[in-house]
Amino acid sequence: MAVIIKSAGSFRNEVIAGNHTLVIDEPISAGGTDLGATPYDLLAGALGGCTSMTLHFYAKRETIPLEGVEVSITHGREHAKDCTECLTTSGYIHRFDVKIKLSGPLTAEQKAILLGVAKRCPVYKTLSSEIKIEEALVE
Repeated sequence: MAVIIKSAGSFRNEVIAGNHTLVIDEPISAGGTDLGATPYDLLAGALGGCTSMTLHFYAKRETIPLEGVEVSITHGREHAKDCTECLTTSGYIHRFDVKIKLSGPLTAEQKAILLGVAKRCPVYKTLSSEIKIEEALVE
């Protein structure tokens, strides 16, 4: 099922995903009305939510006593030419700094395993892979 985005002002948009409606906007300082999260906030939310779900799924399957997950994500970008460890040399390199807090009676080994599992999140895999976007104008 397609996710539908309808403009509702200069930057404000409504996102319709199945039975759910979200608002995307920009802060007032950027010319928006600050009535919703920014597109990058939602992208970070997708990564963090997927990470949390993946950890809970794995912990349940492996009977690891995970009680809670808190994921904090910041997003930034830099010019590719300024990134010494990057292969890309033009445009921007986007960075997501992901901090994961696990709660529950977990051993150090279980925490280390779960940290590795976090990279199995499908959104993580998508964002760290090559992405192709095709756009078409429709009438």
